[in-house]
Parts: sequence; C-alpha cells; structure tokens
Amino acid sequence: MTYQTIEIKEKYEGQIAEITLNDAPANILTAAMMAEIRAFLKDDLNNKDRKLLIFKGAGDHFCFGASVEEHTVDQVDNMLPGFHLMCGEILAHPVPTLANVSGFCLGGGFELALVCGLIFAEEKSKYAVPEIQLGVFPPVAAALLPFLANGVTASHMLLTGAKLSAQELQNCGVINQVAPAADLDQLIDSYIEKNILPRSASSLRFANRAVRLSINSIYRQHIGDLERMYLDELMKSHDANEGIGSFLAKRAPEWDNT
Repeated sequence: MTYQTIEIKEKYEGQIAEITLNDAPANILTAAMMAEIRAFLKDDLNNKDRKLLIFKGAGDHFCFGASVEEHTVDQVDNMLPGFHLMCGEILAHPVPTLANVSGFCLGGGFELALVCGLIFAEEKSKYAVPEIQLGVFPPVAAALLPFLANGVTASHMLLTGAKLSAQELQNCGVINQVAPAADLDQLIDSYIEKNILPRSASSLRFANRAVRLSINSIYRQHIGDLERMYLDELMKSHDANEGIGSFLAKRAPEWDNT
C-alpha cells in the first residue's frame, strides 16, 4: 500500500516496523493521517513475525497535535471519534508499541505517545496538552494520564496546558528512557537488540496483551463518556467555539464563561 502522510520503514528483516508521521515540521495528525495509521495497523495485524511497532515524527519534532481546523464544530463530530478509534486500536494492538519522541510532543501527539507501551525520549523534548488554551480538553489524556502518571500531574497538565520536560515525565513513570538527541536512535536500537529481537513474536504478543489489559479496560470504560461530554456538551458552549475560532483567526480569545 502507498501512503501519503506516513512512511513505513521495515527494520531488522521485517521484525520491526517504524511508522513515521511524515509532515514535518509539525507532523499534524489530520483525519487523513489517522486513517492511514489505522489502515497500516489493520493490514499488519496478521504479520506473525512482527515484534515491535515504532512511532516517530519526521524532522525535529514528534507531533504538534491533531488538526485544529478539524476541531471546528462542522468537522469535530467525524474527527474526534476517528482519533479515539485510532488510539484504541493502538492500545489493543497485539504487537508491542514504542514512541520515539523528539522536540515538541503536544496535544493529540502526546496522546499518541501515551497509548504506546514504551516511550523513549530526547532529553530536550517537551510535552503538553494545551487544549485548555483553546477552551477544550483532551479526552484520551483525561482517561489515561491519571493511570499512567498520577492525578496531580494529570490535573496540572490538563488544567493549565503547561509544558513538562522529558525528565519530569520520566520521574512520574510516563517515559521509559531519556537520551541526548544524537544518542536516542542508538539507544532504541540497543534496547531492541537486547530485549525484543531475541524473543518469540508470538510470546511477545501474549505478554503485551497481558500487560495492556488494565489500560485497555480503563480506556474502554471512560472514552465513550469523555467523547460524549466533548461533542454533546463542550462543543455546544460559547467558549469552546470561541477558543478554536480565535486560534484559527490568530487573535486572543474573548471568553464569556459559558
């Protein structure tokens, strides 16, 4: 299959697949990119030799997030469920997943990293869910971040939109390993060669399904309610539409607190 928004690189004789968000510099997650990621996951599902899927961004940054243009009231009803389906399919995919993160990892890009089983990060990378600045909230992070990090970190990130460092997220257990930019790919390769390639692909799938059982249960339990809150309540508010509209118009929002 030919992809327009992602690039697939086979590594280690096909045991590893590297999925690159291929729209530098921002690597925005558009509906088209999400559809291609989902198509690859489906097509690769029965590849019995696959041992790991790696997500990374082209250029200097992982991902600035989902398309703000597709968050508008006339498009969000299609975009948001598609994003949640993609995240759920990554969470439930039998093959282990790893996010290779450099630069900015924001909004939906941070949520994409969160649904991967492992995160390896460049030491100067930055993480945020800045949706509150647009008058909205990130449903995937709301569901998973209290489980993966802690309630304090989740509240701080979701309520303020603050940027955290890779070291801060490693300290609370979200990120596995941190390395200088020049060493990150080699660190990941060494990890793969030591810990992934010697294992049975079949057994890795069982272990991955087992270790992801809890997080999958939490996601399924909460994402539907969060999606309905977003679409049926939040997007009917003045301030959510004002926040998105003002961002697209490149002006300061004028909240009326409704």
